[in-house]
Amino acid sequence: MRTLVSIFFFLTFSVSAYSETTLQESKKIATFCKLWGFLKYYHPTVAKGKIEWDKEFTDRIKVVNSLKSKQEINSYYSEWINSLGKVKYCKKCKNDIPDSLKFNLDLAWLSDSSIFTNTLINQLQFIHQNRNRRKNYYVQQYAFVGNTKYMNEKPYNDSIFPSAELRLLGLSRYWNIINYFFPYKYRIGQNWDSVLVDMVPKFKDSHDTISFHLAMLELIANINDSHAGFVTKYTNQYFGFKWPPFKCKIIDNKAIVIGFYNDSLCKKNDILFGDVFLKVGNLTIEDIIKEKSKYIGASNEATKLRNSYYAIFNGKSDSVNATLERNGVIVEKTIYRYHFKDFKYKWTDDNKKDTCEILDGNIGYINLGLLQTKQTQRYLNKLKDTKAIIFDVRNYPNGTMYRIANFINADKRPFAKFTNPDISYPGVYHYTKPYYCGRKNKTPYRGKVILLFNEESQSHAEFTLMALQTAPNVISIGSQTAGADGNVSLITLPGNYKTYMTGIGVYYPDGRETQRIGIVPDIEVKPTIEGLKLGKDEVLEKAIEIINEKKNGL
Repeated sequence: MRTLVSIFFFLTFSVSAYSETTLQESKKIATFCKLWGFLKYYHPTVAKGKIEWDKEFTDRIKVVNSLKSKQEINSYYSEWINSLGKVKYCKKCKNDIPDSLKFNLDLAWLSDSSIFTNTLINQLQFIHQNRNRRKNYYVQQYAFVGNTKYMNEKPYNDSIFPSAELRLLGLSRYWNIINYFFPYKYRIGQNWDSVLVDMVPKFKDSHDTISFHLAMLELIANINDSHAGFVTKYTNQYFGFKWPPFKCKIIDNKAIVIGFYNDSLCKKNDILFGDVFLKVGNLTIEDIIKEKSKYIGASNEATKLRNSYYAIFNGKSDSVNATLERNGVIVEKTIYRYHFKDFKYKWTDDNKKDTCEILDGNIGYINLGLLQTKQTQRYLNKLKDTKAIIFDVRNYPNGTMYRIANFINADKRPFAKFTNPDISYPGVYHYTKPYYCGRKNKTPYRGKVILLFNEESQSHAEFTLMALQTAPNVISIGSQTAGADGNVSLITLPGNYKTYMTGIGVYYPDGRETQRIGIVPDIEVKPTIEGLKLGKDEVLEKAIEIINEKKNGL
């Protein structure tokens, strides 16, 4: 017994010591990544592109890995900074920035005496206060909009499975872009420094391309941005290339069939509209989502569930056993899976409603996912005498918002303002003046304006909703939108793989946020399992009910 206890304590101590060593190594590498990124965007010589900065990373990280004491690490960093050339005093560098513009800026680590010596702290602070203010070799801004574009980032096309140094370079490149130029870093919901430390071993110890891409996918999902996708053939290999022939929606931890990718294959598999899946394989729908959740990026829970469909049913095998409920009876069934191209499916088939129609009771309806700009005025004129117009924005509109806003408003209305990154002071953001929609209109639409939306309403759909909410007699009905508004910025990673992030901050004129929160309805209505089984559109039905109420406050 005494021997067993001794072995137990030895193993426990060994695992604990190994974990602590790994953590300290990860923190050391994380500090190097942060220092490399800070110098990339702040040091005048580096920011001008005069040094092959990626090579500095891959060469120097090998040396840093071999250093042990605080003193030798700091001496190495100090010599490295000195080798970059003298930083001149900057008369125009304003360092007294209002807190209202520094909500995303966190450079407190530059003065962390537990990591850096006073000598190195002074060097770093001098660079901070005398930073590059001219054009940056690595980051510029798109004209008019102001979202960032990342220039001169080597793609490493031939590095399908990069070396450990290149993998960590990919981590550092992405982490620093988010750290300085993601307008919603402050809304991520977790400590971005801690994410870096946690991700270091996952990048360093990746054993093949799939594990490397899963590490990238997990990192990207951590920013909680519905714009931030990362899909490669290697991530698809993990989830599986083969699909079930039906569409589903997650409600109450169950997957409800709401449509078909291929009618004949669904008939062959005996899959019916409204079938409720409880398990796939031996796992419940809830357990599958929990298992795969760290790889599913989204701004909020509603959108994460929207994006979970492939994680639940896709796979590598031709079939999978599943448990479903149909008409109150639990059924065990084998579901066959196919390559998506075999469905011969057109995504435009998702939008089966008419573009514009007049419903019973003189109620207008317009589907903004189908409405084209050249049709807008004609259809609005058609509906001008209706008692209400329902604008269905549970889709992706086609740039029709300004024409509609002109129709429903009597004059100009502010509806949004942006934040743009300050390239001359990475991490600082500036607010734009409010943006307006509508114009002077002596005969604006006098009926009720109803907006329908849900988690499918993303980006331009959310921007459109903000503009249409300026109508004086508007009611919003539905559920939380995707919470990702603003033009996107492209990021290139080693292996020439691409991902995106939201590139500008979008706010209401009074400062209310939309990122992660989304557009919030006045009346929340979510589809129910029973409603979906019956083929009901409960959100649209609620809109019609509200319009027909005699006492609705409008």
